Amino acid sequence: MSTIRGARERARIEVTAAIKDEARKQLADEGAPKLSLRAVARELGMVSSALYRYFPSRDDLLTALIVDAFDAIGAAAEQAVAEQAAGERAAGEVPPAERWVAVSCAVRGWALAHPHEYALIYGSPVPGYIAPMDTVGPAARVGMVLIDIVRGAYRAGDLTLPPLADELRADAERMAADFAEGVPPESVAALVAAWAQLFGLISFELFGQFNRVVEEREALFRQTAGELARSVGLRDAGTA
Repeated sequence: MSTIRGARERARIEVTAAIKDEARKQLADEGAPKLSLRAVARELGMVSSALYRYFPSRDDLLTALIVDAFDAIGAAAEQAVAEQAAGERAAGEVPPAERWVAVSCAVRGWALAHPHEYALIYGSPVPGYIAPMDTVGPAARVGMVLIDIVRGAYRAGDLTLPPLADELRADAERMAADFAEGVPPESVAALVAAWAQLFGLISFELFGQFNRVVEEREALFRQTAGELARSVGLRDAGTA
């Protein structure tokens, strides 16, 4: 019985992966608003009723794709941190600002390699789709990596507190309590602004707003990522 159950589970995993792969092709060809379970089933040679056993609705399939995309871009950010940690063991500690830039560049690299999946999670909302709570944790992965960099710098005494307007302090303190425990409110407010600017810069590049404007886009991104690191209080190498 366990052998049969295992074979069924493997088959389900394989079919689920095939459905999502075909759905990603549709995202690239038609865009998220035109994603169709019937079209996916047709391309896979399945009857619609069979596909509904895996994803009961278009929104369920969209949610699976969104979660996968958030997990993938989050994993890219986390991998950048892991690689830096491995490098530190061989060459010494990396300044916090360099950590931030490395993570930012990893996020940009994933976005450029997966433009349609990036558009699904950071592009225009899909009409009629409301993201469930299942997407919240995966969506936070990149942000949590950046928060951890700032938190670590603060604990090590390597954080310079940015200015904070009086009218923002209560909101910054709330945000710190909600999702950035151990980070001072001054840096939390700056973090939110930097996070928005980081993804705004990636979106401008990916969606064509830099065409005939910026040629050296990687250089611009790296410079801006460094400026954003400093805006949250992270220090460069050699900064006292």
